[in-house]
Amino acid sequence: MTRRIVVIANRLPASWDGEQWVTSPGGLVRALEPVLQRTGGSWVGWSGTAGDAPDPFEHDGIALRPVRLSADELDGFYYGFCNSAIWPLYHDAIVAPEFHRHHWQPYRSVNERYARVAAEALQPSDIAWVQDYQLQLVPGMLRAFRTDVTIGFYLHIPFPPIELFSRLPWRRQIIEGLLGADVLAFQTRASVQNFARAARRYGHAESVGRRELNWRGRSIKLQRAPIAIDTAHFETVASSEPVQRRAAELRHELGDAERIILGVDRLDYTKGIDLRLKAFAGLLETNRNEPRRYAFVQVAVPSREDVPAYQVLRSDIEQLVGRVNGDYGQPGWSPVSYLYRSLDLEELISYYVAADVMLVTPLRDGMNLVAKEYVACHRDQPGVLVLSEFAGAAEQLKSALLVNPYDVDAVTETLRVATRMDSAEARTRMQRLSRTVRKEDVFEWARDCLAMLEAF
Repeated sequence: MTRRIVVIANRLPASWDGEQWVTSPGGLVRALEPVLQRTGGSWVGWSGTAGDAPDPFEHDGIALRPVRLSADELDGFYYGFCNSAIWPLYHDAIVAPEFHRHHWQPYRSVNERYARVAAEALQPSDIAWVQDYQLQLVPGMLRAFRTDVTIGFYLHIPFPPIELFSRLPWRRQIIEGLLGADVLAFQTRASVQNFARAARRYGHAESVGRRELNWRGRSIKLQRAPIAIDTAHFETVASSEPVQRRAAELRHELGDAERIILGVDRLDYTKGIDLRLKAFAGLLETNRNEPRRYAFVQVAVPSREDVPAYQVLRSDIEQLVGRVNGDYGQPGWSPVSYLYRSLDLEELISYYVAADVMLVTPLRDGMNLVAKEYVACHRDQPGVLVLSEFAGAAEQLKSALLVNPYDVDAVTETLRVATRMDSAEARTRMQRLSRTVRKEDVFEWARDCLAMLEAF
């Protein structure tokens, strides 16, 4: 990579902890940091605090360009349009999306502000790489400001079928905004196909082969680029002595159950945590004569705690946890351990190592990196991944046990199979999964995406 990269994302790659700027965790920052440092690149994004934005500054060798968001804009742009309209619509309308004109206007104006800040940060022949659903208008707006740069866009969540996308009152504006990019990258083949259909219908684009569109005299490439993890880092931490010791402690703390089942999710209605708990209850019901054979740990990472719908979701799930424990628990022992909090990385990996079965059953997910993290932590030991067919990861992790998360009885039966699988089969499946996760890590993902942009 020789050309300079400017990343435009909702958030900066660093946050203010009250005393200093701290690099944010996550694979995207880890993968792009060395590329931006090497090419003298920049990152445009919101600082995380409503009000005036800090002046541009440098952090870890990267020029950061903060974007200002007022409290009212945050409410309309992020909590309104992004999370009440786009998020549910793009996740199969599991919850009915809300379309409000007073949310659309701040979405448009905030996107224009990001585009203007990015235009000032860009130099001729640079690559502008726009990230995710919060900034779908930026490619088109940025192209109006700068015709001398290459523009890419990466969608981290699914792009919905046209039958759902067509509900959006501003569907044409969104499509035309995205078509401002030279390269549009998506997690799965289905998302590529869904976008191409929408672009033809609402943008009047023309298909040129399976992965190329022609729009207003420009060629636009469509790329399937499933996001990945820093596999080597997870493998190293998982094999460390402190993590192995902590994993053994966890098994003892969970009553030395024969099989430990784990779920790790952000608390969101797309994750299907309630249906997962019901499936686990079904497993307990069929094994009442062995009440302590199974232990289920559900880690629910707090999310959007100020949003009423998420407060209701939390209450519903906690009531369901209590019901399962009340029906199947014993004095001094509960089959479900529910953790409503974030875990630091080493503790999280300890749970991955301790778990015999990983239950990843979202109702819809762009990728779901938890599935890949679990696999990376079980490189040299058996473990069974039960994976929703509606997660983007299912397109790659074909040796997992795939399930329809809406079919509670089928998930219960799959759990029964997973918990009784012999070690030879479990090891063989995990070896296949490990090869995929090791071969296609986050650094390979970044190289593929940026190579497509640099070649444009």
